[in-house]
Amino acid sequence: MSPSRPMPGRLGGETGRSSGYEVRPAQPHELPAAGELCAAGYRADGFLSPGSTDHYEAALRDAAGRAAEAAVLVAAEPDGRLLGTLTWCPPGSGLREVATRPDQGEFRMLAVHPAARRRGVARTLVEHCLADARRLGLAELVLSSLPEMTAAHALYRGLGFHRSPELDWSPVPSVRLWGFRRTLTAPYPGRA
Repeated sequence: MSPSRPMPGRLGGETGRSSGYEVRPAQPHELPAAGELCAAGYRADGFLSPGSTDHYEAALRDAAGRAAEAAVLVAAEPDGRLLGTLTWCPPGSGLREVATRPDQGEFRMLAVHPAARRRGVARTLVEHCLADARRLGLAELVLSSLPEMTAAHALYRGLGFHRSPELDWSPVPSVRLWGFRRTLTAPYPGRA
């Protein structure tokens, strides 16, 4: 799967200095680092136990496996340093979980390196998926999230997503995921 061309990242950081990055598909040699970044982001937010070796952590680390069935996107600085990652699952991807129709796209496993937070990295990654979904003519974008991921929920609401309890599901009995959706026929509150 090949997503659309790279999208320039937002400029600026906490210090006010400009620091550009781009969103693009991960290069094959970057996939191990993208997987490690994904697991580190989840761990930093307390969504993985220290020293855990659970199935989901292994899935987060397996960016190369995801790249075979979806697009592993990265936000990268010009020097190649990875700031964030996301798995984009357009129609045809075998990794779609809540997208069941051919006019839906889905993204999963959004993570930003703890040192790169508050720079708009997560927003830019999601905006890239919104732009690609529009380019593909999709009607909506859907996703799942843990109820505890409140910072992500605020980001999603700011980009026009809304809670969709009909998409809630449990991958395993001890985990409940909330569904969100964003209709693409109306403008979204992102950059022009």
